[in-house]
Amino acid sequence: MAGARPEYFPLILAIAASQVSARGSTSSSASAMVVVNGPIRAEIGNECRALGRWVPTITPMRPSGRAYGLLSQNLQGGSEPGVTFMGSQGNNYTYNNLTFAENEERSPFEPLHVQKGFKATDSTVSIFYGCRSTTFCLGLREKYWREHVRDMLAGIDGHSSPCLLLDPITARQFIDRGGFDSKEKLIRFIHESGEMPAGRYWDLQLVQNYVYPWATFGQEPMATWLKARARRADPDLSGEGHQCGGGRRRGNGYWRIMGAKYRKTVSVDAWR
Repeated sequence: MAGARPEYFPLILAIAASQVSARGSTSSSASAMVVVNGPIRAEIGNECRALGRWVPTITPMRPSGRAYGLLSQNLQGGSEPGVTFMGSQGNNYTYNNLTFAENEERSPFEPLHVQKGFKATDSTVSIFYGCRSTTFCLGLREKYWREHVRDMLAGIDGHSSPCLLLDPITARQFIDRGGFDSKEKLIRFIHESGEMPAGRYWDLQLVQNYVYPWATFGQEPMATWLKARARRADPDLSGEGHQCGGGRRRGNGYWRIMGAKYRKTVSVDAWR
């Protein structure tokens, strides 16, 4: 339980049921991110105050994240450095992972679990994986905010999916300044802003390591990407994982883009 109280146990069991390990053996020590939705947030006393470690109301999330790491380490047969875990660069996220509740009440968009086919009254956990590259910004400027978003996208590795963690203040700015009144419109904008010349995409070492071999073996959609490399590349910007997150009661609309791919959403209620 890693310090978690008994009432958190259904949440931990739901995370375990995802079968997504938080101890993936990668050189860059990738880690997991868990987003909690539904009534379970209030039941365990979380007020959705974003990612801050020292915010008192985020405390229930930390033990859940530690428990996730420990159960992954034990159930997959251990994570012995140099033997079963081959990370060469550390990542502090792998200790607690990233665990937080979505601020559904202040978000202008539909909750993440509703986007994934659940009811608003369902309690769920959504698992993302990657969390080894991140860029952050403060709000959206009036004139060059589109260019700033493009710069942020260029700051995460080209092999990861961009996951937007938005303060509700920034989410409103995307609506007011860009007209993105739905997640789908915002995702389309991110997709178009993240396009790059195909030659530059295929020259990325991560792409050479993990995408190019599958493309040469005929695996789709990578094989089609490789055929189009003389034109432009559309990396994995499918929109999975675009998320409106926490947001404390203050006037600074900080937000970030995390390189993290959505894996699955699991019911907590099934484990009560």
